[in-house]
Parts: sequence; structure tokens; C-alpha cells
Amino acid sequence: MLSGLVIVDKPQGWTSHDVVGRMRRLAGTRKVGHAGTLDPMATGVLVLGINKATRLLTYIVGTSKTYTATIRLGESTITDDAEGDVTEARSAAGVSNADIALGIEALKGPIQQVPSSVSAIKVNGERSYARVRSGEEVKLAARPVTIHRFDMHGVARNDGGRTVDVDVTVECSSGTYIRALARDLGAALGVGGHLTALRRTQVGPYSIDQARTLDELARELQVLEMSAAARSLMPNRELTDHEATEISFGRRIAAGPASGTPGAATAENPAAAFAPSGELVALLADAGSFAKPVLVFAPAAGQEN
Repeated sequence: MLSGLVIVDKPQGWTSHDVVGRMRRLAGTRKVGHAGTLDPMATGVLVLGINKATRLLTYIVGTSKTYTATIRLGESTITDDAEGDVTEARSAAGVSNADIALGIEALKGPIQQVPSSVSAIKVNGERSYARVRSGEEVKLAARPVTIHRFDMHGVARNDGGRTVDVDVTVECSSGTYIRALARDLGAALGVGGHLTALRRTQVGPYSIDQARTLDELARELQVLEMSAAARSLMPNRELTDHEATEISFGRRIAAGPASGTPGAATAENPAAAFAPSGELVALLADAGSFAKPVLVFAPAAGQEN
């Protein structure tokens, strides 16, 4: 059974669910999921899991992300991006490049961010964007996120400076809304702002260089095999044949070193355990002097896969 990750370069105008639907047809299986949505306007890295690899997606969702984006200063929209109607326009002619740089600097590091009201966050069981579309005013609570990197690459002034387009790169923690950064930068500069372009270039260890368009995948379905996917995603532990057999039956084994981690592996941040053959056997969490399986992938000898 085909199992692994597919790194898709999502096209503009497609929802993440649209891409999952297309992949189900290409892979010939219903068991396909994604590791974090991209808005229809956005393009770039969308990580999909097929069959057994859907169990890895939980550990990909929480990884850091990197984006390239264009922020337009001088206009605010109802959606904080170019897909929404403009709600307010103020000339950005008086905003200097130095002002923009200072505004960006203030948004770096650990911050409290209020998500866009048209996000998919649920409010009393209903998506926030659905409430907004029905005419309800939604105010979401701020949440902690971390902006590891927020670099300005270029500034273009339009219509005599009435609007200003700022090209940026953002590396951030999971749960960060780039359009909220655009909104907050515009608000801090007193002219409003929204996102006009967004491309995700990195999700955890998976980069845009690995991504393929849907047309390319239709011609040749390129799947990152389970063991390779797990090796790049989390700390690794190499097992003996005996340990691999014990773990495949769900039994615990003696704790041992895992490369790539300074401390103990946990259920939230497990180690990937490999048989001497290189096959991914399980994800392990440390429990004192023992290591126990969080998820088992490879069957023990004599078991059906």
C-alpha cells in the first residue's frame, strides 16, 4: 500500500481541501490528509500524507513555517487580504522606509496576535469566517506566536505613494497568521494594511524545492517514503533486531540515545525508531529508564501489514 508524504506546490485559487481531493484521485485512496491549510489566495508548500503517513501529519502541523509575502500599506480590507473589500484607505505617502523597518522590528519575537476574523478558528462550534459572512462581528482572543524572522526586501510606492507595497520574508511558529501581521503593521503605521500575495516556502524540514505542482504530480506521483519523511522530521533512534521486534508488538524497551534531541523524547515530540534495515518501526517516547511506542508502523514478524 502506497504510504508517504507528497509535497505539493499549491496553486492559487485552490483550497487545501481541493488539493486533498485531487490527491485522492491521483493516489487512488481516500486516506489523504494535509498538515496545515493554506488560504485559496496563497501558493506554495502544502504537505499531504497518504495512507499510513497521515499519522505523521500531527507532528508536522506544529513545525515552523516560512513565507514570502507582499504587504500593501494604505488600505485595510475586511479579510486582511486582497480577497476582501477595502474598508478604509489612507495615504501612505508620509510613511518612510525607516518607519516600515521600525514597525516590522516591533513585530518580531514572541508576540500576542489576534487572528483574522475570517480565519477557520471555531467560535462556539462555528467557524469564525462563517459568522463574519453572516454579518456577525467577531472578535477573537489574542494568542501567543513567535516571529523568528521578518525581513523587508523591497518597497514599491504606487500612485504617488498613496499605497506602498512591501516585499517580506517571514519565518514563524505554527498558528501565525501572515495577513494579521500585514494588518497589524498597517495599524501601527497609522495607514492600515493588508496582504496582497503569499507563498509558503518551507514547512518544518520540507521546502519549496521538494514541492511539485499538481500537473507534475499527475504525470509522475512523487512520494517521500515514510522512513525518509520521519528521518528529516524528528530525532532518530536506531534499533537492534530484537528491539524492533519488541516495539512492533507494542512492548517497551530500554531507553537509548536518539540523535538530534538534547533531552528526552515525549509523546508530543517523539523519536522515530528504525530497524537495522532502515524501515520506520515506530515513534517512541521516553518513560524513565524505558522507551515506549507512541505509534507503531511496522508489523512484527508473522503479523499482517
